[in-house]
Order: sequence, then C-alpha cells, then structure tokens
Amino acid sequence: MSDSKIKVGIIGLGRWARVLTRGSRQSSKIEIVKGYSRSAEKRAAFQAEYGVPSVDSLDALLSDPEIKGVILTVPNEQHLPVAEAAAKAGKHIYTEKPIANTLENGIRLEALQEQYGVRAMVGHSARLLRGARMMKDAIDSGELGTLSFMESNFSNERALELTPDTWRWYRDKAPGGPLSQLATHLFDSLYMLGGEIEEVSSIASKLSPVGAEVDDQSMTTLRFKSGALGYVGSCWTSPGIYFIRVYGQKGLMHFELDFGRWDDPDTVHETSTLYIQRGKDGYGKREVLDMGKSNMFTDELDMFADMCRTGNKVELEAANGLVALAIVNAALASVERNGQCVKLSEILDGARARVAAEDQSAA
Repeated sequence: MSDSKIKVGIIGLGRWARVLTRGSRQSSKIEIVKGYSRSAEKRAAFQAEYGVPSVDSLDALLSDPEIKGVILTVPNEQHLPVAEAAAKAGKHIYTEKPIANTLENGIRLEALQEQYGVRAMVGHSARLLRGARMMKDAIDSGELGTLSFMESNFSNERALELTPDTWRWYRDKAPGGPLSQLATHLFDSLYMLGGEIEEVSSIASKLSPVGAEVDDQSMTTLRFKSGALGYVGSCWTSPGIYFIRVYGQKGLMHFELDFGRWDDPDTVHETSTLYIQRGKDGYGKREVLDMGKSNMFTDELDMFADMCRTGNKVELEAANGLVALAIVNAALASVERNGQCVKLSEILDGARARVAAEDQSAA
C-alpha cells in the first residue's frame, strides 16, 4: 500500500463495487483498503477477487482511523442511513447516483456536510466521459458559438427482460423506468453543458410486452436559463445507445458512446465517435476528433480522493446530485400532468419545505 494514497472503504460489494474497484487500481490518488457487505458470501467473493480485506460489520469499517472516506454502492434507499453513519464517524462520502431514493432524503444527505463537517459527492460519472468534456471545452472556449440546442438519448433493451422478481419491474422502485434509471445520466450531463435549467416537460408510454408496471419510453424537453433548449430520450425496448449532440451558432458536435463497453471505459474510445462540424459548409467539413484513452471511474475516484484530502468542494458535489434528481422528479411530475411544463424551482422548493416541516414536527 502507498502512504501517499487516500485510503477509503467501500460499502456494498455487488457489480458496481467491482467496476469502481477496477477503476481505483489505475489511480495514483486513492486506494480501497476495506470492504463491507451484509452478505458473508459477497464479502468472501470480493476479498478473493480483489484482495481487499472485508469486515463483518459496518462499525468495524467506520471505526478505522486510516479510512478517510467511504464509497457507497448500496441500494438507493440505503444511501441516507449509511451516509449518516459515515458522517457521524467523520468520513467523507461518495455515493452512487442518484444521491438518494427521494429528493427529500437527498436534501438530508447534503445537509450532513454542515452537520458533521464532512463533504459528500455523487457519482454522476457520465459527465466525465472524454467526449462530453471535449464538448464542454468547445462550448466554454466559444468554438461552437452561442449554445442553442442539445439532443441526447440513452436507451437499452432492459424492459424486454424484466420479470416480477426484479426491482425494475415496479413503479415505486424504478419510477419512469428508463427516465429515472438512464435519462438521469443525460440530465446531469446536459446540465453540465448548458447550465441552469428552468423548466422540464416530459411524456412517457409503455410498449414492452412483458407486463411490467413501469413505463418504458420517455421523451423530455429542458428549457435552460440561457434560453437554449434540450431533448433527452430514453427507451427500454431497443438496442443500447448513448449519444449527445450539441448545436451552437458556429458549429455542432456529436458524441456517441459504445454502450456495450460502458463498464470498461479504458476501451470505449476505440469504438465510440466524436466529431465537430464547423460553419455552414456542412457535412463535407465534418472532422472526427480523437478522444484518446480515459477512464471516467478513475477520474471520479481521483476527485473523491482530492475531496477527502482537502475537505474542499468538487464538481460532483452533493448539490449537483440534487439538481439531477430534481430534474428526474420534475419530468415525472410532468408525465403525471400530461406533458405540462414543470419549473425546477417548484420541485426543489417543495422538497425543501417538506423537509423543514418534517424536521420541525420531529423537534
């Protein structure tokens, strides 16, 4: 072990813990030194595969003074209680997206920072994809001119495979289906690219023949404070795709990810596409750009290490995670209102008021 690396623990030892642990192996800043799961079988399997010692209680992990932060890959409804236990132990918090199972619990998780003097970040790693970052650079530098419009889609065939023994079957577990499970990645990425979002409109439908409760198609439009517009589509009944296209007054850029390599970002650039089309001469001057090798999971873990080391805010701070979840909630509210526009401030202010009322009632 390197003394120069920030030592962290990981709680929840399923598939995503493996993805992040592989990402941590490429980092010069962070090291996962202990793991915990309520399942003895998962603890043993994780330790055998990665050589990371596992402990048989949450307290055993949180009481380790070497551990400066914890990575949470537990189910959404456990984000807040486990984060609160970590904060009470003085550990910084990284939680997978969404920030919590409800916006109200996300607000409570964000508040742990001030209450216990720790920092929290949310793993919206998709905004760290190299193609998305190169788009951001082109927007910020003025290369594309004034941003006017964005369109995006994240889809796969999940709804064709659902059965009643899977949690995604149920409306209360996966509200909106792909809207809450896939489109959330794009909501955060478009927020990163386009800035503050004022209102949201969404419609949804159900086309899968398997009979699940959840909707499996969604179309969402976003109105940004700048006046720019955005579209996010998500489908659970088609082959996997992930793309973002941004339109500026001087040019456009298109980024398309090989969805089949989502869990292996070291190789995703080999079969993904990024191009820029400048000016009005059109397709003939379209230029394919080299994204180079990158790893969004290593990048976000490096960010977590910096947060643990300095105690400073980072780009993926809890406040950004709240915005992403609020956009999901606004889209779901719009679906219930037959596509009516919903102001993001209505969703956030309403959730904060409910939290304040509940806290006052409990006092």
